[in-house]
Amino acid sequence: MRHHNNKRKFGMKRNGRKALMNSLALNLIAREKIKTTLPKAKELRPFIEKLVSSAKAGGLAPKRLVISKLSGRTKEVKKLFEVIAPKYKDRTGGYLRITKMGKRVSDGAEMASIEFV
Repeated sequence: MRHHNNKRKFGMKRNGRKALMNSLALNLIAREKIKTTLPKAKELRPFIEKLVSSAKAGGLAPKRLVISKLSGRTKEVKKLFEVIAPKYKDRTGGYLRITKMGKRVSDGAEMASIEFV
């Protein structure tokens, strides 16, 4: 039974999933809009929203936590803290928008675009 197991596995082990989310998060922060499959976008949303909420708090401790989540990529962390988080200072959540884009031609996977609101 899969009670309380609500994370998608994507056919990977834990380290692979962690690297996938890390890579998607870094690309989303750098480009502010990416195109990926729908399940990956749905799994990425809470990961990024928690980072943005931490960045809104400011301070050294949240910054170090975000750096550890993003594998020490200080360029993206700096952008998250100085550019992205201040835009959402009055917003309590819902920083991302997922837009369905139809099926991919090659394998029929549902595609989606995920971007900051």
